[in-house]
Amino acid sequence: MSGLDYKSAGVDLDVYEESMRRVGKLVQGTTTPGVMPLPGGFAGLFRLFSEGRQYRDPVLVSGTDGVGTKIKVAQLANRFDTIGIDLVAMCVNDCLCTGALPLFFLDYVAMSHDDPQLTEALVTGIADGCKQAGMALIGGETAIMADLYSRGDFDLAGFSVGVVERDEVLTGEKVKPGDVVFGLASTGFHSNGYSLIRKVVFEHAGLTVNDDVPELKSTVGETLLKPTQIYVKSVQSVFDVPDMRPHVHAIAHITGGGLQENLARVLPDSVDARLQRNSWSVPAAMSWLQKLGGVATDEMFRVFNMGIGLVLVIDPAAADQVEQTLSGQSIECFRLGEVVAGDGQVHLS
Repeated sequence: MSGLDYKSAGVDLDVYEESMRRVGKLVQGTTTPGVMPLPGGFAGLFRLFSEGRQYRDPVLVSGTDGVGTKIKVAQLANRFDTIGIDLVAMCVNDCLCTGALPLFFLDYVAMSHDDPQLTEALVTGIADGCKQAGMALIGGETAIMADLYSRGDFDLAGFSVGVVERDEVLTGEKVKPGDVVFGLASTGFHSNGYSLIRKVVFEHAGLTVNDDVPELKSTVGETLLKPTQIYVKSVQSVFDVPDMRPHVHAIAHITGGGLQENLARVLPDSVDARLQRNSWSVPAAMSWLQKLGGVATDEMFRVFNMGIGLVLVIDPAAADQVEQTLSGQSIECFRLGEVVAGDGQVHLS
């Protein structure tokens, strides 16, 4: 009678090694000049003073997040190579709000049983997201827990680190009446509100991921799995304009809570933001979901980004130059409104 082993407990180390071989190539493809080699190491190394940049008083900025129940949609569609982009975006876009630009990323993948193809697909998306953000994927962890996750289930978490000079950290305290509010377009639902989305689409309307949505010219799965926009290049383009950083007073990532709640987080108590709803177009996917589920407009604006994924609050003296710079990027830019005296509220009219 043979004794028990790790495989009998749900972990096949041979399959795990195959997963790690596939992941290694993807990680190497994100290497940046700051990455220091450490063959066989237990952690990742990154040299802060790299690429000829000497920081005066650097502050490291960290962020962590997941992708929520968007994973359930990926499972229904059996497509796993895009939610890794969402993972990077949700972490990196948060860090941008401090004025920091990204340096490196780490991931955590937890699953029921080792699956090299699934692992490779997930990390492919994470690596793609890191490339879009110009950052290195320097490490991560894959945990196999058959007793914790049902077969086929998994979860993702990400951790990003960026850097900003101490005197350039964005706190929102500089926001003042007269500042101009710009919005950068989202690519859709991003990674928020998927519990409501799934209830409307799959439970209430009885659709499947393979059903066509004629008004969107895509399937349900394609619509719901569109990756979150990563805004690093757009923000960096503004920061790269000489002497522009002091004119950027605040940045807000529009996630759960919508435009009003997230923008309010970066406003001092002495001002309000007044935004015009007709200054940008609500994406067709949002209108489709609202009609499909009979969701109230106020609820849509509270749960979803409604077409605006990132907001920048800019000194009026630099507003035209910032608008010109952002308009030269691939992401559509909108002038949403302005800051006025108030008590920290955001008004949509």
